[in-house]
Formats: sequence, structure tokens, C-alpha cells
Amino acid sequence: MRTAKDWKQFEVIDTSGGEKLERWGDVILTRPDPQVIWNTPKGDVWRKTNARYLRSSSGGGKWEIKNMPRDHWTIEYKQLRFKISPTGFKHTGLFPEQAVNWDFMADKIKNAGREVSILNLFAYTGGATLACAAAGAKVCHVDASKGMVAWARENAQLSNLQDKPIRWIVDDCKKFVEREIRRGNRYDGIVMDPPSYGRGP
Repeated sequence: MRTAKDWKQFEVIDTSGGEKLERWGDVILTRPDPQVIWNTPKGDVWRKTNARYLRSSSGGGKWEIKNMPRDHWTIEYKQLRFKISPTGFKHTGLFPEQAVNWDFMADKIKNAGREVSILNLFAYTGGATLACAAAGAKVCHVDASKGMVAWARENAQLSNLQDKPIRWIVDDCKKFVEREIRRGNRYDGIVMDPPSYGRGP
């Protein structure tokens, strides 16, 4: 297993009882995680959380705000900057464990010795898109959620990558790929991280 070990503004502080305690910049969040199956004692550090996501027995859930300094903020990973904002479905707009994959892709692109074209499907808020663009690739960013594509564009602006060759596409990924095949468009690399559960197409 490869780990994302180069974060300076994100860390998992502790895990216990189906939850993880995380630091996102200067904000501490408690979020549920079904992979945390142990029940080690929760020390005083857990009391420092700014907000905790509580699952509902009927599905979904809500944030219990204790002391949130603001509703969104930014964190950095190397030269990339991301807007972080707790959403209604426990996410924050970023999967920090993916940073190890961003580094892998960036290394391949930088060492390709030629221009590289990347298709990023189910691209969410653009972590992989920005990493590839910053490394010098042309990127086609596709997600079915207009809001997520807008968030990704905001992250590009925060990272000073707004002028890089990125195509922002709001579309169903399967339909988009079918059209690309018919058009004869080809890519050097495809990034695909579909959600286990999604809304819409």
C-alpha cells in the first residue's frame, strides 16, 4: 500500500469507534469511517474537534457544529491549493489519500518527454486534474455534477492553473466516453475513480 506522506496541512490525528479525527489546515473534523472497527479510548484530543458529522439512522446525516471558524477554507499540497468545505454527505471536497496518485501521475507526465493528454472521469473537485495540469498535461475533466465542476474550477484558480489547457465538461461519463470513441479522440492516460454510490447519471 502506498501512502500519501507529504501532506503538511492534513493529518489523521486519531481513529476509534467508527470515526476518524482529522486536521484540515487549522480546522479539526470528526467524520465516520466504517473501516475503523476498533474501540480504543478516545483521549482529550477528540474534544478539540470543530465539527462532527453524525449519521442518521434513516440515511445521510448532518454536521454538529461546535466551533467552526468559517464554512470554507483552503489547504495546500505542494503547489496545489484546494477549497475545503464540509458537505451534507460528510465529504470535504477532497480525498487527501489520493495525493500519492497525483504524485505518481505528475512524475509520469514530467518524464514522458512529449505532450501528454489525460482524460479524468468522475473528476470531482479536480485533485488529479490539477496535478496533471501542473505537471504539463492537457486535461479533459469530466463530472456529471455541475457544482463539482464549478468547485474544481475554483481550485484551479486557487492553484493559479486557470490558464492551463483544461477542458471542463459537465456530462455523464459513460455517454461522454461513447461520444469520444465515435469521434476518434484518444488519450495517453485515463484517470477513473467512480463513486461507490452517486446521485444522478
